[in-house]
Formats: sequence, structure tokens, C-alpha cells
Amino acid sequence: MSFYRSAVWFVKGLQEYTKSGYEAAAKQFNTGDLDVNLSGRSFVITGANSGIGKATAHEIAKRGGIVHLVCRNKELAQEAKEEIVEHSKNQNVHVHIVDMSSARQVWEFAESFSKSNSIHVLINNAGCMVNQKELTEEGVEKNFATNTLGTFILTTALIPALKQAQDPRVITVSSGGMLVQKMNVDDLQSEKGTFDGTMAYAQNKRQQVILTERWASQHKEIHFSSMHPGWADTPAVQLSMPDFHAKMKNKLRTESMGADTVVWLAISAVASNQPSGLFFQDRMAVPTHLPLALSRSSPADEEKLQAILEQLAHKFKP
Repeated sequence: MSFYRSAVWFVKGLQEYTKSGYEAAAKQFNTGDLDVNLSGRSFVITGANSGIGKATAHEIAKRGGIVHLVCRNKELAQEAKEEIVEHSKNQNVHVHIVDMSSARQVWEFAESFSKSNSIHVLINNAGCMVNQKELTEEGVEKNFATNTLGTFILTTALIPALKQAQDPRVITVSSGGMLVQKMNVDDLQSEKGTFDGTMAYAQNKRQQVILTERWASQHKEIHFSSMHPGWADTPAVQLSMPDFHAKMKNKLRTESMGADTVVWLAISAVASNQPSGLFFQDRMAVPTHLPLALSRSSPADEEKLQAILEQLAHKFKP
């Protein structure tokens, strides 16, 4: 990562990604965009027992949507479900226990879910930032397994079901941190050099944006988008970035602020009228590269990313 990229990104972050950045952007929001009755529409939200995922689930349940919480921790998921049902008065909230870092579990969930449920919107929100190098039981680096491979398998496995729905959408919660990274397709699992969990995470988030663009070009019937929630005060940030959280906590967005654009992309008519494949921040499509940052990948590298993921996904398919 170049010093230029990180310096420009941090200045941008202080202006745009903080609570004050959200409040400035929100002055331009059309509040009517979210006045939608979601009765009969089915939403699958990964990582939904806390943070942005749970805040998103609250907003969708409030509007009558069928909500499927895909979570790793059964106890926390059940607590989240009870809280969402109580506040929304919507009983159509369901829990599915899946470890998104386990490729086999993701496959099994997607295949069983498709057989017995409809899906209109998939929200790829689950993510992790593991700061010490760790491999899953399947031998895959943990950040890559959760953020990239798990997201890839779930999305591709649910595409046939999504194509059966009216107005199908896929939203992937990426991060502005990806702006500091150019994808390294030859080291997707951070095996070379000293391991840095923050940079591995940023690489994964860049990979998600590239995948969103590729899916959009390959599956025209579905509206794909990726987004940056800003710097939000979530349990994940507190756990994975304690120093950053301690320094910035008074400037961080609330979970609902972080979730706002996810909800907007998932339910509003104006969002679905945007071109598919774009990257959003505060309800606006924004560039996926900083000026003069030299972070663009070649089409061949982007194609290679998808090919590697397809091979890995096939390897773990039950």
C-alpha cells in the first residue's frame, strides 16, 4: 500500500466516513425513498445478529419484509430475532445457523434454503478481520474464507433462486478501506510476506467490489451493488480495531447510520433504477479508486480472481 493512498484515504475518511460526514450527506436524502411496504418480499442477511446486519434487519422487518438472519452464533442470533420481532411486531423473522468461513456449510445452507424458500434480496454483510493468521478447518485463510469465498459461494449458489424473483437484488457490504489496495490476485490468501490482518481485510473488500462488477455484467436479471457503510461504531470494529475505535469513537457513526445505504439499496425503487454493479456511499454511487492511486486491476486479473474462486468453491461443494 502506498503512503499516498493511505494518506489521501484517511483525510477523505475524516471528511466523509464519520458521523458528521453522514449528517452532511443525509441533508440530501429523500426520506420518502424508504416508505416501502415489503410484505411478501424475502431478505437473506448474513452477519445479522449485531452491528450493521442487525440494524438492517430491524428496518426491513419494520416494513413487513420476511427476514432470514444468517448467523454463526445460535444464542446471539436468537436474541437478535427476539429483539427484532418485539420492536417490529413482525413474526416473519427466521434464524439460520451458518459459519460463513466454512465453504461446505455455506453450500449446504444455500442449497437447502433454495429448496424451501423464495429470495428477493441477498445482503452479504457478514465479515471478519482476524489480525493473527488463522486457517479454517478447510485450510483456507480465515479473512479470505469469510469475506470473499463465503460471499462468492452464497451469492453464486443463490443466483438461480434470485432469478425466479421479481426485482431481485444483491447488496455486498464492502469497505472504503478497499480504496488503499490494488488486488493482488497472485496472493489471495495473504501467504507472502508478513501477515497484516487489516490489509488482508482491505484486499478482501476490493475483491468483493470486483466480484460485484463482474456479477452485474454476467447476470443482467439481478441488480447488484456494493457499498461502504462509513466508519460505524459496531462490535466488530471494537473487537478487530481497538486502537482505531479508542481514538475515533466520538466521531464514529451509529449502527443505523452505517446500515442506511444498505437498506436504501435493498428496498428503494430509486436504487434499483441505478446501473447494476456500482459502489455506493451515503446513497450515492462513488468511484472505486482514489485519484492517481494506480489501484486498478487488469481485466485478466479480475477474470483470474473469479476463476480461482470457482475452483475453490467446486472443491468444497458437498
